[in-house]
Amino acid sequence: PYSAKWSAADKFLSDPRFERFGKLAPKSKADFAFLLHGFYHLKESGTMGIVLPHGVLFRGAAEGTIRQSLLEMGAIDAVIGLPANIFFGTSIPTTVIILKKNRSRRDVLFIDASQDFEKQKNQNVLLDEHIDKIVSIYKKREDIERYAHVASFDEIQENDFNLNIPRYVDTFEEEEPVDLVAVNTNLLKINEELVQQEQVLLSLINDFSESEENQALIDSMRLLLRGGHDE
Repeated sequence: PYSAKWSAADKFLSDPRFERFGKLAPKSKADFAFLLHGFYHLKESGTMGIVLPHGVLFRGAAEGTIRQSLLEMGAIDAVIGLPANIFFGTSIPTTVIILKKNRSRRDVLFIDASQDFEKQKNQNVLLDEHIDKIVSIYKKREDIERYAHVASFDEIQENDFNLNIPRYVDTFEEEEPVDLVAVNTNLLKINEELVQQEQVLLSLINDFSESEENQALIDSMRLLLRGGHDE
């Protein structure tokens, strides 16, 4: 349950699951309580994956303290951003946090898989090819432009232990520069063509029989084609 409530009672500060972190997850957001519970019960050689809302990556106060402690321990191995609307019951985008005990390094692999999905009627779906791609990059642990980045502990520290994925994986694509000269030339050409067409139409109007019943219509058309101003 994302951001569920819990008691956050002071007694939990001496609970072996939480005491080493010195802080408790806030009452209104038990995300880190779930994470630390799972991490405590993880085997020394095990790997843990937990799906959580993105807020755990950047929220401050007690959550920021817990996140910093986990990073200093080297416990966070990877952060994987998933697409929105892939789980029943919530449409929010989520993240998978991979944790390990006794890592010898403190870097973190970031993967932005938020666009890896197939849109179906009511739900976005991760296909096998998307999952295989994520798993492959996780195993290789390599940088891929606009998709994955291995951030050093120093880099994360410089970001104040904020793990928000866009800080580490830049998915922005620059638009091609606009050729203003070409645009201006095209506009001038269009304007010339409009003037030519107006002249043709005015010529047709002049050839039109200027009977009394048509004269008012003709005068109105001439005025319109001349920009609404009398000569």
